[in-house]
Amino acid sequence: MYKTIGILAHVDAGKTTFSEQLLFHTNSIRQRGRVDHKDAFLDNHAIERERGITVFAEQGIITYNDHTYTIIDTPGHIDFSPEMERAIQVMDYAIVIISAIDGVEGHTETVWQLLRKHNIPTFFFLNKIDREGVNTEAVLNEIRSNLTENVCDITTTFQDGQMQEELIEFIAERDEELLEQYMESGYDKVKWLEAYKKLIASGEIFPSASGSALKDIGVLEFFLKLDQLTVTSYSKDSAFAARVYKIRHDDNDQRVTFMKCISGSMQVRDEVKYGEASEKITQIRLYNGNKFTTVNEVQAGELFAVTGLSGLEIGEGLGVLREKAVFELIPTLKSKVIFDSNIHVKEMFRCFKILDAEDPSLHVFWDEHFQEIHVHVMGVIQLEVLEQIVRERFSYKVSFGEPKILYKETIKATVTGYGHFEPLRHYAEVHLQIEPAERGSGVTFVNKCHADHLSVGNQNLIHQHVLERNHHGLLTGSAVTDVLITLLTGRGSNEHTSGGDFREATHRALRQGLEQAENILLEPYYDFKIKVDMDHIGRVMSDVQQAHGRFNPPENIGDKVVIKGRVPVATFMNYSTSFAAFTNGKGALTLNFAGYDQCHNTEQVIEEIGYDKNADPEYTSTSIFCAKGKGYSVPWEEAKAAMHCL
Repeated sequence: MYKTIGILAHVDAGKTTFSEQLLFHTNSIRQRGRVDHKDAFLDNHAIERERGITVFAEQGIITYNDHTYTIIDTPGHIDFSPEMERAIQVMDYAIVIISAIDGVEGHTETVWQLLRKHNIPTFFFLNKIDREGVNTEAVLNEIRSNLTENVCDITTTFQDGQMQEELIEFIAERDEELLEQYMESGYDKVKWLEAYKKLIASGEIFPSASGSALKDIGVLEFFLKLDQLTVTSYSKDSAFAARVYKIRHDDNDQRVTFMKCISGSMQVRDEVKYGEASEKITQIRLYNGNKFTTVNEVQAGELFAVTGLSGLEIGEGLGVLREKAVFELIPTLKSKVIFDSNIHVKEMFRCFKILDAEDPSLHVFWDEHFQEIHVHVMGVIQLEVLEQIVRERFSYKVSFGEPKILYKETIKATVTGYGHFEPLRHYAEVHLQIEPAERGSGVTFVNKCHADHLSVGNQNLIHQHVLERNHHGLLTGSAVTDVLITLLTGRGSNEHTSGGDFREATHRALRQGLEQAENILLEPYYDFKIKVDMDHIGRVMSDVQQAHGRFNPPENIGDKVVIKGRVPVATFMNYSTSFAAFTNGKGALTLNFAGYDQCHNTEQVIEEIGYDKNADPEYTSTSIFCAKGKGYSVPWEEAKAAMHCL
């Protein structure tokens, strides 16, 4: 049986140390490494060892009790959380490590929400119980308050397959059939164990244990229980399906595509089709840390890597799994790449596109207007790591401009946009309805065009052009989002429509619609959680108000005060420095990305960015018509009256 187990946590909770203990106790490694000794097996990159944090999701293999476990150690620092989210896509079970000293922290809540979104069965391990003043029951109560009420402590209630009364009743309360049997004839070990496995797998119960990874207390005992309580069912005999979750380049600069086989099997020399491409697998690798062995075949349930595929993207499905994964954690900052003018820009762009394939959240792009390479990032630590990666891998010294907020734009009410492109020997017309959609929904497309009006092939082209790129808003040139775009109708010409005509007409229709709309500027927000001494709460509330944030009434927890709320990233991204200063490092500040909402200082941002909607080289709202063998321009406000489809 193949099982993929993800290890997740807030930074410094002890996740990598826990993983080392698991690998050591199952004879997967001969010697336990330590983060502070810079020799952890899964933190095998020089950057990780220098900084003492996990940056890349790496995997180790455990063989135990006729089961093969792949353990994925994920980053805990918020700057590298997209890497963590990509790994979640292929997990069968997750272990969330919580520091028993710090309790449930903000990033733990983010991890939890992602695990619930993907329905990953989850175990908790309360770490660092060897520290003075630890109260595991208080941490369990935090889990019940902040994450789930359905957590059960198995440290003492589940031993060698036997359940204590407390756990027996806990399980029976969540299974009507068991509860009835319990009341009539009592506990049955086999039935309770099977029910427990099912309730864990379905996300109705979340077992928890405690120990100390550093002192090697309770880790092996926890793993033995996890081995008894987890089960997977993959079918080798079904049609092939796989999900890409990671891309790397090896020492020979060869592209390595990591994936999980969901069903069926794959062999070397198999042909893989995706999009318009078709390529053959040249090698299959099983990675254990940074080393690998080659095999001829893999089957359902296994995590593996292949060479020979040049164009697959992270999140893509193969075989009968066609749907591409959608990722929630997105960067809120952008930064300019600064490099020596002696280096050709195309060469630097090539290097960053390689990094972009490995981390698609970077969204590396070439700004034609400013002649600059830009990247999207989660924070300044990520920029520091990027500098080091570029230096080590490509031998180039780069730096980055000061990170700027990534704004977005949307509209307030529904409009219809019209675009026409008809210079001599070209022809395309597109009508698009653009309406505001739910926050965080992005850009979605609906087709209501009848095939009698426009061929299905041309309808598909319009669909493609709507979604192929970010479209510039009118206020700041930022990406348009949270809109539903409906193709109402269009027209082509058998004689004159040629490649690119519908792209031009589609973009003009979008732009013409935005010209009519009331445009809204959006900025990213944090959900914050702050825990401070009573004498600091007044200062904190004042700071949040000055930062244009809002908060819930403060709560007293012991001798501390906790306040939660929402605040713009722009006004709070550097708050941690002053917060640490006035609390003498004793306060706790947790920030989590909370999506986009209306900008608090729209006019100021528009003025600072200075975007001229009429000078954008990539977008115009003007339509092109033809008369007497010559094309002529029609401005957006006159375009509707000139359309052919009305």
